[in-house]
Amino acid sequence: MATLFFLETKAFFSKSLSTSLALDSNEDSNIRVNFNITMMDLKCEFATIDVVSVLGTQQNVTQHVQKYPIDASGVKQRFQHRNLKQHDVELFDSTIEETIEELHADGEDAVSLDENTLNIALERNKFVFVDFYANWCSHCRDLAPTWETLAEIMYEAAEYRADNHFESKGLSEHDYTAEEYAEAVKVELPVFIGKIDCVDHHDLCIRKNIRAYPTLKFFVDGEEKGDYRGHRTVMEFSHFLAEMEDKFRGEDEAKKTEEVKEVATDRTIRNESHEEYARALSATRHKIQHTWVDEDHPGCQLSGFLLVDRAPGNFHIQAQSKTTELAAHLTNVSHIINHLSFGKPFSSYFIKNGMKNTPPGFLESTRPFDGNVYVTHNEHEAHHHYLKVITTDFEPEKTKKSPARKKKYLLKEQDHQRAYQVLQSSQLSLYRSDIVPEAKFTYDLSPIAVSYTVKYRHWYDYFTSVMAIIGGTFTVVGMFESSLYAVSSKKRR
Repeated sequence: MATLFFLETKAFFSKSLSTSLALDSNEDSNIRVNFNITMMDLKCEFATIDVVSVLGTQQNVTQHVQKYPIDASGVKQRFQHRNLKQHDVELFDSTIEETIEELHADGEDAVSLDENTLNIALERNKFVFVDFYANWCSHCRDLAPTWETLAEIMYEAAEYRADNHFESKGLSEHDYTAEEYAEAVKVELPVFIGKIDCVDHHDLCIRKNIRAYPTLKFFVDGEEKGDYRGHRTVMEFSHFLAEMEDKFRGEDEAKKTEEVKEVATDRTIRNESHEEYARALSATRHKIQHTWVDEDHPGCQLSGFLLVDRAPGNFHIQAQSKTTELAAHLTNVSHIINHLSFGKPFSSYFIKNGMKNTPPGFLESTRPFDGNVYVTHNEHEAHHHYLKVITTDFEPEKTKKSPARKKKYLLKEQDHQRAYQVLQSSQLSLYRSDIVPEAKFTYDLSPIAVSYTVKYRHWYDYFTSVMAIIGGTFTVVGMFESSLYAVSSKKRR
């Protein structure tokens, strides 16, 4: 009897978890997507997030999204990155009125290079500025007149310096030959301006890690010093080159870019509107940082949350730029999913103390992607992820802490908490050679919702069981006593 009473009492004070299914009655119009994803080989300036659903499309979502550059060793940088928008950067110089054909009428000053001639140019010139372009790129075609004009200005500035050199020595045009004058111009050339067509020189551009067109690289003494990311106008180019000369030319060496600014001003500022245009660009120059990348493959960590429609859709992380054309075959969207979940995030205190009324593995089922790594080893590939999102209600564990402590941990006493379990699958998708790959997350909400409820035994069930135990005990004892009496009576007879 004591054993039965103990077990019944233990069962009365214990609880059981009940699972039920029903149609999802969630009336929220949006659902929150929490994410922390590291793109292993994609610069922050190219990484964008687009959201697509049956109710509409949001492109380049920036609200509630933070980006942090990751160096080649996987170390997160301290500063937060932002994408350069189209209105931030002038893509070409609108003051150049000549077409590229008209500028080429007297010859090309921006020298077309291949691997051999590039090496020669780097050996013979202290400063080399190269435009890596693709002949099919619209941004490259828009930049071409500006780039050719910049090259012409370099030669005009060199001729100006050569003339002053000969005049300072008292020499007239009859005292030197055309070859000597051409050689003097080469010596006085402030910066060698070149260009390389990456369609014709594909392997060279791959070795130079060219991932978008146009890419403007600056070299000093044959060593690459980074990419130019400022306004693509003649005046801004000349200011940039002057800054680089001040930084890398020795104090005892003559500065050759001073005449460049003068010639550039004569070529591009012909009226008040041009002057206002140049002044406006110079006023925004401080917003654009000329950062030098030591490693060839930096990454980007994107974290934050999205508010998406409660409808089937997807969000994808892709390489995108409004100022350059990206090379699809060099775009690598390998990524690490540090965290991905749906709904309001729970505090660590609630996870530890408020989720005891859920089945084992419940928390992991709400974030099945966490810690997964998806690496692509070939060109034109990307991982696509498919998520079935299931609305789940459960009762939080009741707390006996004081009101002050409840407020501290933000653990509210309420009937139900809502979470979203996720069923996931992933596959490696192939892309056409002209389409930039993207890491895609497709989600669909289940029409069936799951509820976990805690059940306790009713007091009257417990009372009935206790009475049954007592009554059963007396019945058994009575039967045993009757049997003993009958046996003992027969022995007496």
